[in-house]
Order: sequence, then C-alpha cells, then structure tokens
Amino acid sequence: MISDRRRHLEVGVSVVVPCYNEEGAVTETVERVSAALDEMENHPEQPLPSEMLFVNDGSSDRTLEILKRLEKDHTRLRVIDNGVNCGYGASLKRGIAQAKYDRIVITDADGTYPNERIGEFARMLDECDMVIGARTAENVHIPLIRRPAKWALLKYARFMSRADIKDINSGLRAIRTEHVLRFWFMLPDAFSFTTTITMAMHAARLRVEYPPIEYHQRVGRSSIKPVRDTLRFFSLVLRTSMYFKPLQVFGTVAVVLLVAAVAIGVSVKLITDQVPQVTTMSLFSTGMIFLGLGLIGDLINARRSV
Repeated sequence: MISDRRRHLEVGVSVVVPCYNEEGAVTETVERVSAALDEMENHPEQPLPSEMLFVNDGSSDRTLEILKRLEKDHTRLRVIDNGVNCGYGASLKRGIAQAKYDRIVITDADGTYPNERIGEFARMLDECDMVIGARTAENVHIPLIRRPAKWALLKYARFMSRADIKDINSGLRAIRTEHVLRFWFMLPDAFSFTTTITMAMHAARLRVEYPPIEYHQRVGRSSIKPVRDTLRFFSLVLRTSMYFKPLQVFGTVAVVLLVAAVAIGVSVKLITDQVPQVTTMSLFSTGMIFLGLGLIGDLINARRSV
C-alpha cells in the first residue's frame, strides 16, 4: 500500500494530528489548524490544497465524540479512530498512510505548538526536505524536570549524527511525504517517531531547517513517561546511527579501546617494568573486533546503496 501511495500523491498538504485524551484542547486545535489551512489555501502566490487528519488513539475521555462532532462542521477534517491505544508514532503512521498529499505537517493536539505557522512550514519545503520547529524562541514552556534529559539527548544526537540539530523531537514539523515513506520501515510506534526521523534525515544528508518557535504550556496531562521514553530516545539515536554510520559508531569504540590498550601497556611498563599482557591484549583484541564490525557494516551499507 505504501509503494502505491508514493505514485499517486497529489500536490498539497496533509496535516496529521495524533490525539490521546485531549478533550480540553482538541476543539481549539481543530479551529487553529483549520484557520491556518484557510490562509494557506488562499495564499496569493502559492495556494495549496489541504486536509487535516486527526487520529484518535484510544482516548478514554470525550476526544472521539468531540472530533466526530467537529467533523460535521469542517469539510477538510477526517477523523481516524485507532480503537485502542497504539502509540504516538503508530497514530502518525496511520494518518500518514491515509494522507493524499505530497507534504505532511504533524503537530500536537494539546495546544502547545503555534499551529498558525503550518502554511509557512509547508511552503518552506520548496527549498528543503524537512522543517522542524525548534523550541528556542523566547516563550518556551518546558518543565524544568525534563530539561536536563532533553539537553543530554540533544548533545548525544549531535555527536552521533555530526549535525547541528536544534531540536530533535519537536512535534511541529513539515516533511515531504516521500521521505516519510523512504524511512517507513524504521519509524517506531512510540514517542520516538520524531527522534528517529530527525536522525534518519540528517544521516541521509538531506536538508533540514530549524525555524525557532514558541512552545506553550499544554492543556491537560502529558502522556509521556519521562524515564522510559528518555531511555528509548537514547537507544533509538544509537540504533539509527548504527544503521546509517556503522563505521563511525563501532570505529569510535574501537579507537577508545585501542588507545586504552596502548596507554595502559606503556604506563604500566614505565612504572613496574612489566607489560600487563592480559589486560592489554584483551583491550586490543576487543578494539580490533569492533573495528572489524564497523568495516563490515560499512561495506553492507555501501552495497545496499548501489
């Protein structure tokens, strides 16, 4: 089904919004997204047709009921119901699989993102492959308890990707549908969907822009589980890096082990006049194994790209 959709995408914008227990904010989100799409479709220089797909992810409150009522008043609104809670990424993937346009914009239903900028982000795709709203403007409300983990994850992602990532998991972004389909097989069903596609786009050397945005306090309770989801984010950064750049990942470990072997061998020899053969050879051989794994992975990558 995915390959068939790749051939039949129309020019336009599909806005996909996952919703889980958002009864307090979903009405305003629909109205704001709809207003942004009205403005985009009436743009004097580049009008774009549009649709908005709101995916109810097994909400236990009145979210689905409200969406069904709004669907009657908004002709471009399509409501998709997962039936059960499948996850943030799974909801995005289900909406994107049913989207009919060649540009995807994703946003959240909790009132945190400036949805009035949807048209701007969609038009920016004429010059780049993905646009990510970087939460670096003056008015950014991120709970203090989450900031250390976000800072560490961003630094880690920059190191692994060798890219100047401004915001790795922002929920407001625009991307060419073809790129989502290209990386479809690796996109997870959980919150790490955005982290994975950010890393994949940078690893593939595609052009990503980061216009700064404001980030408002959410309406209702967050469904993010800080410890579990943060660990999953770190794991996926490593996994994505290994997929695209195995030599960089394994090679870095190999260099550390080889340098450690030489340093320990030389320092102990100078101090005790003996070489710690077991420790030195263990570190050296392990380093060579990691280097070999990196080279094999790099060769597989090169063959896959042909």
